[in-house]
Amino acid sequence: MADQPLGWEVVRSEVLARGGITTMVDDEVRTPGGETLHRQYLQHPGAVGVIALDEQDRVVLVRQYRHPVRHRLVEPPAGLLDVAEEEWLTAAQRELAEETRLAAGEWHVLVDQFVSPGSTSESVRVYLARDLHPTDHPEGFVVEGEELEMDVVLAPLAELVQAVLAGRLQNPLTVSGVLATELARRDGFRTLRPADAPWPARTARP
Repeated sequence: MADQPLGWEVVRSEVLARGGITTMVDDEVRTPGGETLHRQYLQHPGAVGVIALDEQDRVVLVRQYRHPVRHRLVEPPAGLLDVAEEEWLTAAQRELAEETRLAAGEWHVLVDQFVSPGSTSESVRVYLARDLHPTDHPEGFVVEGEELEMDVVLAPLAELVQAVLAGRLQNPLTVSGVLATELARRDGFRTLRPADAPWPARTARP
């Protein structure tokens, strides 16, 4: 089973609005049957997230206010792929250092996902980081915006699994990352992809 990269013909595309991160577009799309449809969605640069797991099976997370949903969410360190030519793994390593002042000696890919494919082009890769050790903030990093009110928390993986299944944790990177980590842990992480594994959603995207 695999998702299939495919692009229906775009007859016309109109930019409805431009924001600081996303662009709202309206595409007129021709279906294989010849019908034309209008689909409005947000173009998004994509993102990476990090499940940082210590030697005691505890996960390093942050609590951050998210205005669109009016919640302070428990999330893995994460950030946009908005730095030109920056490698995906490099972006994840940078975000981990910026938000938690941690680095990791071992990296794997946990899961790739489209966050909300009916309304945004955003694709996210979640990494598993282990062999954690302290590090400094990257040079030039400045804490601003919601991150000024963000704090770092440490929680046992087993408790996080229970919280996800109970509906207490709702961030999609938290949900997918925690459950994927628990599943991968059961076989000693042997089936995880290497950190430089291909990311079809990025390479096949128009």
